[in-house]
Amino acid sequence: MNKTKMLLMAVAALLLTVAAGCTKDEPVIPEKPGEEQPEDEGKDEGKDEPDAPAAMWSNEDLAWVFDMEALPEIRVDVSLDEWNRLLKEYDRDSNTAEYIHCNVEYKGKGEQHYYQDAAIRLRGNTSRRRPEGNGGEMHTSNNTDWHHCHFMINLRKYQKDDDHELHNLRKLHLKWFKDDSDYCRELYCYDLMRRFGIWTACFSSYCRLWIHVEGDSQPAYYGVYSMLEPIDDKFVSRRKELFDGKDGNLWKCRWGATLNYNDINNAWMGFDDDSGANYVYEFKGDEEDFDAARRQLVEFSRNLTQLKGEEFRAWITSVCDVEFLLRTYAANVAVGMWDDYWNNCNNYYIYFNTTDLGTYKFFFLPYDYDNTLGTSSQCGVQSDSGRQSPLKWGDTQKNPLIGKLLEFDDLRQIYVDALREICSKDRDLLYYEASMSRIKKWHKLINSYVVNDTGEDCKMEDRPASWGNHHEYRLLDTNPDVNFFRVKAAAVDKL
Repeated sequence: MNKTKMLLMAVAALLLTVAAGCTKDEPVIPEKPGEEQPEDEGKDEGKDEPDAPAAMWSNEDLAWVFDMEALPEIRVDVSLDEWNRLLKEYDRDSNTAEYIHCNVEYKGKGEQHYYQDAAIRLRGNTSRRRPEGNGGEMHTSNNTDWHHCHFMINLRKYQKDDDHELHNLRKLHLKWFKDDSDYCRELYCYDLMRRFGIWTACFSSYCRLWIHVEGDSQPAYYGVYSMLEPIDDKFVSRRKELFDGKDGNLWKCRWGATLNYNDINNAWMGFDDDSGANYVYEFKGDEEDFDAARRQLVEFSRNLTQLKGEEFRAWITSVCDVEFLLRTYAANVAVGMWDDYWNNCNNYYIYFNTTDLGTYKFFFLPYDYDNTLGTSSQCGVQSDSGRQSPLKWGDTQKNPLIGKLLEFDDLRQIYVDALREICSKDRDLLYYEASMSRIKKWHKLINSYVVNDTGEDCKMEDRPASWGNHHEYRLLDTNPDVNFFRVKAAAVDKL
């Protein structure tokens, strides 16, 4: 091929790339969250196609269930005996993971599904609550002191057949909007990550929830909930091509999970035995595989902690897609996730795609994003999750993974470039106008349904959690001094 023809082909390819990268819908921003728009406006905008890399992963079943433009209805019917058993289990152990029998009805997007003999249990760590009363008393019919709490619905717990699946999903994680009167923080974060091509982020959307206890004259309306894809073996299996393996070792990591070899041997570890124990490192596999999985995790932490310089770099790049990890963590920092691995050694999953002691690929899975977007606390090295430097997000001596990567100039540049891309005006990601447009559209979908029978969280307000240390942050105020998205962009501009 002659040089002229090669040059023309390169120019054509460049023009196509530029054109694709600059295509963006113009957002329509309602004056108020609940304001109606004329029927001929915003029809195409409603699809809200993510402006993300072409390699962005999707799944037809997940996309159907977790649709941010839909508001499915979920009704749970429970016998009086089973509901009282749930209350007793909570009183016995507030961390109980005990399921109870129930029936579940799901209505959404023109479909109606009914699951007889499904299961439901409580979820949450510090946010786990009793769904009724204050402790000790059993169900009070028709005069009930309902409380918001997190639930897990398991459609196949007792009936192992395909009829007990919702578009190939077996479980639904339902979360109330604890400390988030904007009713959007966690959903925004997962949505942003998927737009940014972070395929390890779970799918999520809104739903409405009712619970009917046998004998009550009508079901209790629990209000608008977030509906999340659980991170478990099925989560991994659905992404097996991207993980390059579905039979590896999955861990849930809670507070204290530093991945530091100096303390990992003394950390509380265990396999998920449905006991409700809050292990620091919880193995999501079978008991007989736990010892081998533990040796693999400890060996990973030894290399992570003890290897230095180019020896560390050669090892970490051989066991991890470092660029993808840094892009994932850039998204984590961009949304102000301070209760995370680097700053607070908390709230993440890890996956090794094989069970081999040293030959594997390591993946970091983002998790639990309700305390973000300006909900801030004095924690770790931080006191302000908006203005904190993204290069000094946590204590690298304590939690070494990200900080050790950023010691290399080229890897640090990947991280900084990812942050700038997320905050760019040219991308439909964290830029404040695009973010406000999405949030207002979601508010329009749900604002008529937030009043509920618990009497809790019945009003949407644009403010962070009351217990936080930065009450000034807002999501829907354009003031550059208080709008979280603009404050974060300013912090990134300083890098």
